[in-house]
Amino acid sequence: MRRYLILLLFTFQGLMAQVQFEARVSKNTLGLNERFRIDFIMNVDGDNFDQPSFDGFRIVGGPSQQVSQSWVNGRSSFQKIYSYILQPNQKGTAYIKQAAIEYNGQIYKTQPIKITVTNAVAQERDPNAQQGQGQQSGGNETLHLIAEISKTNPYLNEPITVVYKLYFNNINVTGFKELAKPKYNDFWNQNIDIKQLSIAEGTFQGQRCYFVVLKKTILYPQKSGRLTIEPLSLDIGVQLPSNRRDMYGQMILTDDNRVVSAGAKTINVRPLPEASKPEGFGGAVGKFNFTVTPSKTTLKSGESLDLIVSTSGNGNMKLFTLPKPVVPNALEMYDPVHDEQVTTSLSGMSGKITDKYSIVPQYKGKYTIKAMQFSYFDLNSGSYKTITSPEIMVDVLDGPVQAEANTAANASKNVIAKTEQFKYIKLKTTLVSTAKDDFYGSNLYYILLFAPFIILPIIVLGKKRKEAIDGDVTGNRIKMNNKLAKKYLSEAKKQLNNKEAFYIALEKAMHNFLKAKLHIETSEMSKDNIRELLLSRNANPESVQNFINLTENCEFARYAPASSASIQQDFDKAVLIISELEKQIV
Repeated sequence: MRRYLILLLFTFQGLMAQVQFEARVSKNTLGLNERFRIDFIMNVDGDNFDQPSFDGFRIVGGPSQQVSQSWVNGRSSFQKIYSYILQPNQKGTAYIKQAAIEYNGQIYKTQPIKITVTNAVAQERDPNAQQGQGQQSGGNETLHLIAEISKTNPYLNEPITVVYKLYFNNINVTGFKELAKPKYNDFWNQNIDIKQLSIAEGTFQGQRCYFVVLKKTILYPQKSGRLTIEPLSLDIGVQLPSNRRDMYGQMILTDDNRVVSAGAKTINVRPLPEASKPEGFGGAVGKFNFTVTPSKTTLKSGESLDLIVSTSGNGNMKLFTLPKPVVPNALEMYDPVHDEQVTTSLSGMSGKITDKYSIVPQYKGKYTIKAMQFSYFDLNSGSYKTITSPEIMVDVLDGPVQAEANTAANASKNVIAKTEQFKYIKLKTTLVSTAKDDFYGSNLYYILLFAPFIILPIIVLGKKRKEAIDGDVTGNRIKMNNKLAKKYLSEAKKQLNNKEAFYIALEKAMHNFLKAKLHIETSEMSKDNIRELLLSRNANPESVQNFINLTENCEFARYAPASSASIQQDFDKAVLIISELEKQIV
């Protein structure tokens, strides 16, 4: 009996082992621009195949089904395969979840598969990665994304440009989206706006083709040594010619997607020379002028002067500090008001930065503000330059004299009051009765006695009122929205009578609002990115479009004729839009 039980057990295990269902991939590690194949293989004709969700991947081919059956030496073998071609959506680690089939009332599942996605690679090497949806092409298409670097061995804080160009030939480009944004670690960076994409003719690797400039960025390295710019990767929608023709003999085009990458770039940044670096060098690199200008040099009592310290030219304008003036103790100097009038183009930053100090004299006299020095590193000559401003003489016509004031102060400290050294001691004492000042029954006693009965109802009423105010969520939010809008737009409101300054301040206010609410940098403020981020935060599409239209109108309105009424209308519109977005964004 025991022998039969063992035989039955082995037979049952053999039947269970007959059903095999597994998932196989062509590769477990691939670049962002590569594709791979996954096969779900079963050795029985299972029913109700349930594919996984493929989170983190895009299906570019499949599902395709293959069924094969054969007889060898009286034994039959069966195999059914469901195949997919997948492409990753982003870098990182992703998992292909379990697929399932049903066979004889039992559910069988595959094991999850781990896939590692790295930066985009130069080219796809896996033959399986080339398989799509049965599409074919002539094989002479050109589609390359190139990052052109203006200089690969700049000095610290020397501007360099990165221009991303898409070259293509014998292929129609229908659109693109960014899969991986380039990262500029240890660089100050700013994107240069491209108002409209335009196609031009050029050459790539000796062949004539077309290209379009997709992105321009200006970089200022903030660290010496080898720095890496991570690649830009794009998902390109394309139309490819096939081997089929329509009834008129025209080639039939098929839609497809290609992922291209500009590849990582390495920049070797040279440090600034240490041997000849001037004392007090503030990090300025470029070509500059330096001036120190007083608003007046002759003052009356109670008047003040403005000392304007400014530099202008081309270079890393926003990345260094201006020297601070040294004034005599008799002149009281307040913290400066900093102003920047800087534009950024593909050649770098240029413009003017200013620190304005308010100085108030304390005493009558003539005082000298020492000469100031401003040093910068000149890229053309590869050496340091120093500009020295002239001394400034300030003449205070009236007011207290410093020497007299000091003498008077010192004299008051040294005076000893004239008093009698000895007084006559009285021999008799006259006692005078005084009324006893008792606390009990006094006014203070009654105030403290009845104060709790008055204060407690006031506290209770105040608490109820606070709870009512706190419970009014909508009202509080509206107040907060208006307060925030006024905070960002306060500078624009000051410039209502100055059209150009108003629209500059309004544009900065809109950008600062986005930075505060979406936690993004200026380099990420493209129109599409702003729309995508606001909509993802549950913002109303109409409000988002109004916001984008207003920011685009700021640049145009600066140079177009505008009345005070239209400027006030744009200001009111900005307050309304910011308030609406603040209420909508979650």
